[in-house]
Amino acid sequence: MSGEPASAIQRNQVDLVDFIDWTGVECLNQTSTQAYANALKKGYREDDGLNLESDADEQLLIYIPFTQVIKLHSIAIQGLDEEGPKTVKLYTNREHMGFSNVNDYAPNDTIVLSSEDNKGKPVALKYVKFQNVRSLTIFIEDNQSECETTKVQKIVLYGTTVETTDMKGLKKMEDH
Repeated sequence: MSGEPASAIQRNQVDLVDFIDWTGVECLNQTSTQAYANALKKGYREDDGLNLESDADEQLLIYIPFTQVIKLHSIAIQGLDEEGPKTVKLYTNREHMGFSNVNDYAPNDTIVLSSEDNKGKPVALKYVKFQNVRSLTIFIEDNQSECETTKVQKIVLYGTTVETTDMKGLKKMEDH
């Protein structure tokens, strides 16, 4: 279990919001009026009046694809006091996960957030397990006080992009 506070965002670590492929983001069990954009997108996530809220129960399953391969260093989650997330499981490069099969896979990391962590303080992840990330699935399993719904004000992912070779830019060498 991780959950160690990242006292400061390490040098070269950036907010990865600009590398999210918004056309592919999905969130299961969100209310139609309090959707994932409220917690993930710039501008929305800074508005204390907006939240991502679960619908039928306290669980949320958020799939976030990236436009390029990233290395994930830490995550900051801000939630409302009693309704804020508690147990958060993170999975890399897993598509088409649902509530019926999320427990079939071992998470890359599990974070148990304290009420203090729920104030948006970055939490360092097991960095070696988040090196070549094309997508991230966040499973919020429960909340701080077993309320019916979970409310998330902000999710910020910190890391770096992976330098990759642009194969289209390479020129074919002539045979001699």
